[in-house]
Amino acid sequence: MKHLNIPILALCAAFAVITLTACESSGSRVTPEVFTVNHNSPQIQIGEIEAQFDGFLGITGIRKYPITVFYYPREDAVCLQYKQDFLTYNQFWSRAGRAVFINGLSQYNDDYENRSLDRNGGRRALQKYGVVQGYLIWQQFAFSVRARANMNVEVGYTFRDRTPYFSINQRPAEYIDNQTRDNDRTSSTIAMLFTRAQAAELAVLFDQHFLNGAAPTGNAVQSNTRFDADDYSENITDVNNVNVDAENADTYENADTDADADDY
Repeated sequence: MKHLNIPILALCAAFAVITLTACESSGSRVTPEVFTVNHNSPQIQIGEIEAQFDGFLGITGIRKYPITVFYYPREDAVCLQYKQDFLTYNQFWSRAGRAVFINGLSQYNDDYENRSLDRNGGRRALQKYGVVQGYLIWQQFAFSVRARANMNVEVGYTFRDRTPYFSINQRPAEYIDNQTRDNDRTSSTIAMLFTRAQAAELAVLFDQHFLNGAAPTGNAVQSNTRFDADDYSENITDVNNVNVDAENADTYENADTDADADDY
């Protein structure tokens, strides 16, 4: 039996080394920082853009709505404020998230020019260029409970009526009130759809050099780069139900169109 002691001792020593290594690794593990924003922090309105949203209950096509853009220098966060279905949403983007948006738009433009967008991409296409952690604050009325929670934002693209759009897909956020369960709520999944020109305008406001220049002034700063937004298709209306001209749509088709149109 004595000859078995050496293997047993070696096994015990190996186990001790593995255990010690695991303890050291767990002790040095860094918990990812959670992105949050104080809604009452100093903020600067830096512009206003437009994007398309699905109509009420998804049965009225897509419509164009305004989005007000704010910069929160203290948290280095950009807020996209918009209204949908009687709710006001404040969608916050971190610096890392903004970089994913800008890089994703560059990849989308390449895919667009190379005619490699997948009409049937589904969820895979919505996540094509990345998924980032965002922060959402939403409420129905000025004096109602202001819900807030982290959520994922998918950066990708989608098609509507044969037309491609660069997209931000806001996934559900779950708010839990520690005081009363009556205030618990979950936000809806909401997609913002951008033509390439609209997305480029937001990319200007997401640019860190632009934000660094805007922060010290304390004044609202508008983008110096303006784009003629693409119009989409004949059945799209803006918030006033006015038909939108289709001449400059991102058509994604090889048809004869105006010289300024995005022919796909």
